[in-house]
Amino acid sequence: MRHLIDPTDLSSSELQEIIDLALDIIADPAQYADACRGKKLATLFYEPSTRTRLSFTSAMMELGGNVIGFSNAANSSVSKGETVADTTKVISCFADIIAMRHPIEGAPLISALNASIPVINAGDGSHAHPTQTLTDLLTIRRELGRCDNLTIGFCGDLRFGRTVHSLIKALSRFENVKVVLIAPDELKLPAYMKEEVCDRYGVPYEEVASMEEAMPLLDIFYMTRVQKERFLDQEDYDRVKDCFILTADKLKNAKPEMRILHPLPRVNEIAIDVDADPRAAYFRQVENGKFVRMALILKLLEWSKIPSMERRLLPDGTIPNAYHCSNPKCISNHEPVETLFRPDRANPGKYRCVYCESKPRS
Repeated sequence: MRHLIDPTDLSSSELQEIIDLALDIIADPAQYADACRGKKLATLFYEPSTRTRLSFTSAMMELGGNVIGFSNAANSSVSKGETVADTTKVISCFADIIAMRHPIEGAPLISALNASIPVINAGDGSHAHPTQTLTDLLTIRRELGRCDNLTIGFCGDLRFGRTVHSLIKALSRFENVKVVLIAPDELKLPAYMKEEVCDRYGVPYEEVASMEEAMPLLDIFYMTRVQKERFLDQEDYDRVKDCFILTADKLKNAKPEMRILHPLPRVNEIAIDVDADPRAAYFRQVENGKFVRMALILKLLEWSKIPSMERRLLPDGTIPNAYHCSNPKCISNHEPVETLFRPDRANPGKYRCVYCESKPRS
């Protein structure tokens, strides 16, 4: 069975296959209008979503398939205490493929470990969002004609921003990509991302204090909102919520061909006056999400029929029940699942949680 839980679940060639198929769908949508006739997508959304849920729904409908599921976990048996594992086993009886959004990190991996159909991670807490990454890559390709030889600036919430984490992982597969990190101390990119992705794969990065000093260098400016729902303390959120705001004036030194991306929703981090700038690509980015999810659904359904296309869900060296995760938002601290830890690639002899990448509890 094939699943998409993390961007690294896809090889470089598979990433390219999905992007190429999305481009073909854009060029000739009528050719794919019945590609999923008789198939059902289950959208299991345990937290609010507009773009991701509706783009999955739209994608399956435009492929000729049907959609079942829920957009509010309170309206499902989750409200009665049903676990992710049991929900998945039930839904596997009704659908052909699952898209899951969950506030608890590692929930889609638990789903994949218990599913008999493909599972797509549509976002788990602040951990990963691989379909947004595919959306971002397709947008970069359509806007600039390439996904390599880029300098990309990430601004805002780099600590909790799962879209940032996922895109940096994916970009590590491409040649000559440089990363500029623009965030306050409280929201800096986690150390494990720098060590295990940037350092390991040779992705040069620098941290700067302002977007103005980075702007002239960038081919892509990737803005993110400060995510109130990820904070445990209101005061911490209030202190950083307005730390960076992109206005039209701050683009005066940017390259004419630079593009502005944002996973949306925005709050106030991109001023309305930026929308009229032709470099603002974030609404075009939304539409690309539909096309790339159409391609992903088709590819996962195809690959899941080919035994040689199967991939291991758990990394080499995974050890069970040796540690407890330090992350209070990890699935292992919320449901009766086996604790799983893998070797920390950047720190020999150390381990990280398979579900959320956190360190063991001390």
